[in-house]
Amino acid sequence: QVQLVESGGGSVQAGGSLRLSCTASGIIFGVNAMGWYRQNPGKQRELVATVTSGGYSNYADSVKGRFTISRDNAKNTVYLQMNNLTPEDTAVYYCNANIQPTARNTGIPYWGKGTLVTVSS
Repeated sequence: QVQLVESGGGSVQAGGSLRLSCTASGIIFGVNAMGWYRQNPGKQRELVATVTSGGYSNYADSVKGRFTISRDNAKNTVYLQMNNLTPEDTAVYYCNANIQPTARNTGIPYWGKGTLVTVSS
């Protein structure tokens, strides 16, 4: 069984920074793309940033220049460095990873349980 465990959420004032981490564990043959999404009550989950196993990254326009996604393939871990946070960044942040449990499997999407980020003005 594969698990994604997030950490690093919390409360911060506008202009502050937070760093989220997410580690995949369990029976893992390979990890393809990893990423972060966020969601507020009553709204759809939206993409924040993704990064491929080769290090190619993609960002939502709203976070470009403020957030940086990175990963440590040896640790099956993805990070999200969030700088210059605004109240509009307040949300539950979810980790996502496309994982092959065995060599015979194609990639399967897994989600973490989410970590709350609250930015006050």
